[in-house]
Amino acid sequence: MKRLLLLFLLPCWAWAQGPKVLIVTAHPDDETMFPVTVFKITHEMKGSADLALLTDASGGYNGMVASSYFGQNLLDSATGRKKLPLLRKKEMMASGEILGISNFFFFDQLDDFYNRDEKPYLSGKRWDTAVIDRRLDEILARGQYDYIFCMVPHEGQHAHHKAASLSALRAAQRYKGARKPIVLGGQAENRGYTFRFSGLEGYPETRVTGPVFEYDRSHTFGEGNKHSYMIVADWVKASHKTQSGDMNQAMHKGDLEVFWYFAMNGENRLAEVKTLFETLPKSGFH
Repeated sequence: MKRLLLLFLLPCWAWAQGPKVLIVTAHPDDETMFPVTVFKITHEMKGSADLALLTDASGGYNGMVASSYFGQNLLDSATGRKKLPLLRKKEMMASGEILGISNFFFFDQLDDFYNRDEKPYLSGKRWDTAVIDRRLDEILARGQYDYIFCMVPHEGQHAHHKAASLSALRAAQRYKGARKPIVLGGQAENRGYTFRFSGLEGYPETRVTGPVFEYDRSHTFGEGNKHSYMIVADWVKASHKTQSGDMNQAMHKGDLEVFWYFAMNGENRLAEVKTLFETLPKSGFH
């Protein structure tokens, strides 16, 4: 009887080789939008994940408590420009250790300032788009990924987020391999959310179709139902100490990791994504 009970409590991770994922983001901490999905793929589904970080991480001056921790005034832009690139990349790698990231690709484009106009970045005025495109093409050709995860490029997003996601979508469109990676746009939401996304005006590649896919990271299980995968999201957020203001606001929030399916993937690939999101809650502990 004890042996049977032990077998019942063990996590279910006896899967064949899981999916290969490339995450394309603008800033360290953007991956906090969908960390549990990545964690479960790499740790419990025998998959793998790499991460391409487009900016140099020199922005983000909201580390009030972090200033005491690091002994640097991280609210000051001059100090931030000098100190944040190394600090935030180290934080990204600490987050990546939790997520199970195999490879990091740093593009070092300028993390200049908050705005919502993506055009200067996509046109090559603010970022070196030739370098971004060439490196993404090389990474995709070498990696043979099943999926690309990026942030949802909605109108209210930071311009860097939109530019990074559009760069990922266009790289997938250019991909010459026999099997293109499926691109999904994700973000964290609370249960009962009202956010809707159909595409970013002026960019037909961002049009979405099919169902919205969700993973409930707040689902409880185990002794007294005190366990959930929210702890993984919190571990990842806690890695980003320089962003103490933003992370304080985000800690233990966002019940769901929600993903939109871009129409450019083709209707015939929807079944693959449906299978992935049916498998996620069955892997690991549940």
